[in-house]
Amino acid sequence: MAKNERTRAGKPIVALVGRPNVGKSTLFNRLIGQRRAIVEDLAGTTRDRLYGDSDWGGREFILVDTGGIDFGLGSSTPARKIIEPASIKAAGFEAGVSSRLFLKEIREQVDIAIAEAEVIVFRVAAEAGITAADEDIADLLRRTEKSVVLAVNKADNKKRQQEVVEFYALGVGEPIPVSALHGMGTGDVLEAVIEALPVWTEEEEEDETIGIAILGRPNVGKSSLLNKILGEERVIVSSVPGTTRDAIDTHLTYEGHDLVLIDTAGIRRRGKIDSGVEKFSFLRSLKAITRADVCLLLLDATEMVTAQDAHIAGYILEEGRSVVVIINKWDIIEKDNETMNQYLETIRQELKFLDYVPVLFISAKTGQRVDKVLPMALQVQEERLRRISTGELNRLIHEAVAQNPPKGTHRHRLKFLYATQPRTDPPTFVIFVNDAKLVHFTYQRYLENKLRDKYGFIGTPIKLIFRSRRDKES
Repeated sequence: MAKNERTRAGKPIVALVGRPNVGKSTLFNRLIGQRRAIVEDLAGTTRDRLYGDSDWGGREFILVDTGGIDFGLGSSTPARKIIEPASIKAAGFEAGVSSRLFLKEIREQVDIAIAEAEVIVFRVAAEAGITAADEDIADLLRRTEKSVVLAVNKADNKKRQQEVVEFYALGVGEPIPVSALHGMGTGDVLEAVIEALPVWTEEEEEDETIGIAILGRPNVGKSSLLNKILGEERVIVSSVPGTTRDAIDTHLTYEGHDLVLIDTAGIRRRGKIDSGVEKFSFLRSLKAITRADVCLLLLDATEMVTAQDAHIAGYILEEGRSVVVIINKWDIIEKDNETMNQYLETIRQELKFLDYVPVLFISAKTGQRVDKVLPMALQVQEERLRRISTGELNRLIHEAVAQNPPKGTHRHRLKFLYATQPRTDPPTFVIFVNDAKLVHFTYQRYLENKLRDKYGFIGTPIKLIFRSRRDKES
């Protein structure tokens, strides 16, 4: 079902690897031109593979940021003992949880990124010189027999720039002095990357990728659902809330459609968001909504709809994104013939503003109905792109007005003149009336329901914009 990420538009993959806290994420953000990776002066911040598009000299590629490699755990190579900085253990990633819990999983994700990549950018730090960890990573990269670009970060003064020659000893090529924070040397790194990439002859096609974001509170099964869809351990799955901090993109082809699945960190209530890493994770989850066409809102069947679920749904609606509500962990619910209907009734009552949204009951753990998730998302996307001809639209509006005329006095009665659909994605309708101030919210909902009764628009919001007669004339 899913193809490897490298097949997307024929773009090669470039992986950023290195030990913790050498500036990989800072360089990643600079190379893709936006803050997508979390930058924190704390070793181990980046855990999963994080993808972004980059280009240089007309050549496009997919850049992947990775977590810092720690050979103290999960290593298949004999290595020196690396002492974990006290700051890592003291800070932790969740309350009472040491970052060391994730070191093995981080290493596995780095191994996958290296296996996927055509070119590897190896990051080291000038201020520290060659460390035992750098030597171990260099040994690992030499065995891959892949092209390696050695970027020496924090070479932001003449003394350090002169000292980068010592990194020739790593045996992975010419060291390039870089200051990712100030942008110095990044052009040289990109030139080396482009030179190392394999010859690319495939013409780039117009990107019609459909973005599907997986959203929900912490620990509702977002990463488990993604892994079950893909059939591989694409991201780290853990029972510890907050494991996924970045919004992670996975590209695949399904039924002839190019998709990007965006796994996100759990969104907590604003009052319960810690500063630092978790705060940035929250912001990136919200930004992931703006990058998506369709959002999969996961709910926990054991808890049903919480206030925070409604908040997340509100964020999605504010951005005008289409939605599929997914009830996960359905396998552990005791059921009878009425259970599903009772759940549906509760969902419709708690999420009244999403009464047009389809609902799926699944188990990401057992795979129950997971095969229906992508087909439903694609159906919702088709509804999002639905267009109604001007003639059909005006007939529907005038029939609806005739069946239920708007209330008002003779001098202040709402009159409908003309309607058109200027855009899709989401479907947007402009309706000209004699006075837009006379349009009541309830009548607007009436017209929206008439549109849905006739044309569906399942799972997608509808925008109704009312303009006064003078606006039409101008």
